Amino acid sequence: MKERNTAGQDEKLSKLLSSWKVDAQLPPRFQEAVWQRIKRAEASPKTPLWESLLASIQATLARPALATAYVALLLFAGVGAGYWQAENRTEQVKLDLQARYVRAVDPYQMPRSR
Repeated sequence: MKERNTAGQDEKLSKLLSSWKVDAQLPPRFQEAVWQRIKRAEASPKTPLWESLLASIQATLARPALATAYVALLLFAGVGAGYWQAENRTEQVKLDLQARYVRAVDPYQMPRSR
C-alpha cells in the first residue's frame, strides 16, 4: 500500500533533514586510505578476455533451458560432422574399389605373368 505524503509532511521532513548534523569523526588518515584503495584498484591487472568469456559462458549455462539448447546444438554439430566425414570416406573407398575392378577386368592393366 502506498502512503500519500501531504505537503505538511514534506515540509516536516525537509526541516528535519536540514537540522540533522553529523558529529562523527572520520578515522585517522581516512582520506589517505581511500586514495590508496583507489590506486590499488586502478593498478590491479585487468581480467583477461578468455576469463571473462568463460565466466559469461558459465553464467549462461547455469540456466537449464540454455544449457539444454547448447548441448543439443553441439550434439547436432557432432552428428553432422561425423556424417560428412563418413560420406567422404565412403566416396574414397568407392573410387578405390572402382579402380581395382577396372584393373581386374581390363587386360591391358593386368600384370603379365610369364
